[in-house]
This record gives sequence, structure tokens and C-alpha cells, in this order.
Amino acid sequence: MPTGTASNYFANRDDLLTQAGGRIYERLQPDEATMELSLKGPRDQGRTVELMRELVARITAYDIGYLALLELRLEATRRAALRAVLTERIRADVEANVRYHLESGLPGDATMVKLLYLAMNWLIVERLTLPDVFSPEESEELVTRAVERLMPSS
Repeated sequence: MPTGTASNYFANRDDLLTQAGGRIYERLQPDEATMELSLKGPRDQGRTVELMRELVARITAYDIGYLALLELRLEATRRAALRAVLTERIRADVEANVRYHLESGLPGDATMVKLLYLAMNWLIVERLTLPDVFSPEESEELVTRAVERLMPSS
């Protein structure tokens, strides 16, 4: 894109990064079909393992977006407006995940959902930045073990 084109849409670099942060995060959200599919089947550990594996696969498939979000998160340590946008979006996402989990009838509480969120995010970071640390099979096994250790049996 020509240099002048960006200035037609964004007042400055902060504006560009802030808007990019909001848009990238929107693209990482599951679509309606994925959400509907997530409600099918039993509400137990096994289903949660499937959901977490789907999450890791979906996010790693959009690797450029997730890596851009990581870059934006680092940039947010230096830019207050970007930090505010990302904090708002990510906090809302975590709250929506907790609410969805509790309303769906899956076992576990809000703390368990937040711990799974943290564990899956770091697994995604490993897969995208250092893919040879864990094999795909080991990654799937780690997802299973994380859910088993954090989620009560139903």
C-alpha cells in the first residue's frame, strides 16, 4: 500500500495499531457454525478436550493473525490506547468464555475456564513460534491432560 494511503484512513501510527488490534481480535473469534457445533454432544471432560483441540487448531490455522496479535500485545506495553483496546477486547472474550462455559452445562467453574484459557494460549504460542518444541501428538496429549487436571469428572 502506498505511504499516503494509510494516512487517508488513520490519523497516526497509534490509530493504525489500535484499529488493527481490534480487527485482528475479531477475526480470531469462532463463527456461528463453530459455536453451534460446540453445543452438540455430552457436557463432559471428553467434549471439553474436543473443544480445546478445536480451539488450538482454529487459532493456529490463522497463524498470521495470532502472531500479529502477539506483536500488538508487545506494542501495547508502550502505547496506552492500544493497551486499552486490547485489554477491553480480551477481558470481554475471557468473560464471554466463562459465561458460555457456565451456561452450556460443562463441568467446572470460572477459575478452571481461565486456567484453560491461559494454558491453551501458551500452547498456541509454542506451536506458532517454536513448532518443534512439542510434536502435534504431544500437543494433543497436553490438551487432554490439561483438561483432565483442571476439570472435575462429570
